[in-house]
Amino acid sequence: MKTNLSQLEKRIGYTFKQKETLLQALTHSSYAYENSQVRGTDNEVLEFLGDSVLGLVIADFLYKTYGELSEGEFSKLKSAAGSTASLSYFAQRIKLDKQIRLGKGEEKSGGRKKKTILAGTFEALTAAIYIDGGLQSAEKFLFPCLRSLFKRVNVERFFIDNYKSALQEYLQKENLPAPAYKTITAKGPDHKKIFIVEVLSQERSLARARGLSKKSAEKKAAQKALKSLLGKRIRTLNSDTFLLKKKR
Repeated sequence: MKTNLSQLEKRIGYTFKQKETLLQALTHSSYAYENSQVRGTDNEVLEFLGDSVLGLVIADFLYKTYGELSEGEFSKLKSAAGSTASLSYFAQRIKLDKQIRLGKGEEKSGGRKKKTILAGTFEALTAAIYIDGGLQSAEKFLFPCLRSLFKRVNVERFFIDNYKSALQEYLQKENLPAPAYKTITAKGPDHKKIFIVEVLSQERSLARARGLSKKSAEKKAAQKALKSLLGKRIRTLNSDTFLLKKKR
């Protein structure tokens, strides 16, 4: 798939002075390897930097937007915004999947839809904007993404949490054993394996779910278990995180 830098610049609202930096942010390691590019021309190092830039900008956004929250609530909001699920959502929002430079093998295995690749490329793009235009440009790029994610969050009415930790906390409060996750089956080729995982407490099955990885299946199983236990009090924010209505 051909990379169109000008279209992407228009969508993100930032024009690069150094186009090479943007091109590097879009270059997956599989593409660099297949095209015999020297090490350091893919986006892995930019991912590392982007993770730190994102952490700072997200913290700043939350402080300015939800200044009345406790440190614990800040931490959970920050974790939700910086999760793979959220970053891949941001990437899809700006159609970043259409611009990533992938190797032929990764392309065939559905790399453009993989959340890890989308999230990593978004981190690299954030770093590229920071390098090219400074922190203010990175904030200008990221703040609309964060607003779109948190527009449904009314902090006076909802807690925010991730499914696995919330299920563990719920069971502890009920004086029940911590959840245990058991892989029931793992079928299919390595690049497309489907895992079915069951979550149990005190040897009692709470839920089963399937996913493309054990981690994904465990999250979905925890989600199903919590929805069964808490019902309509739960509102999904993304595949990792939910909002829980506070008791009045």
